Amino acid sequence: MAGFIKDGSSSTALSEINVTPLVDVMLVLLIVFMISAPMMSQGIQVDLPKTQAQTLNDSQDPVILVVNKNRQILINDKAIEQGSLRSKLQAIASAKPNVEVFIQADQGLPYGVIATVMAEVKKAKIQRVGLVTEPGDSKLKL
Repeated sequence: MAGFIKDGSSSTALSEINVTPLVDVMLVLLIVFMISAPMMSQGIQVDLPKTQAQTLNDSQDPVILVVNKNRQILINDKAIEQGSLRSKLQAIASAKPNVEVFIQADQGLPYGVIATVMAEVKKAKIQRVGLVTEPGDSKLKL
C-alpha cells in the first residue's frame, strides 16, 4: 500500500494536518483587526447639526469643506491658510468644472461664519454647494 508504513501489525498515515493551531492564530488575528480597525480612522471632530432631510446621491469626488469650532477651514482634510479659501476653490473649480462642495460646519458656529464660507464658494464660481448634517431630530423647532 502506498502512503502507509507497515509497522508490524498496524498501518498508520505518513502525515496528518493539524488545523487547530491555524484556527487559533486566525481567530487571534481577527480579534486584533476588529479592535484596531475603528482606531485607524482619523479626522476632525465636528459637531454636525441634526435634521430629517433625505440623503443626497453620491457624486464623483465631491470637495469636503470642514469648518471646525475654532473656525479653522479644511479642504478634503487639509488645513488651508486664512484668506486663501477662494483661490483654492477657484483652482479646484477650474480643474473640475462641475464639482460639488459639501460644507461640514460645527453647529455651534454663528450663522454668519457659515454664510461667509458659502459666499466664498459661490464667488469661486462653484454652483453646487450643500450642507452636511447628521440624521436625527433637529433641536430647533420651526
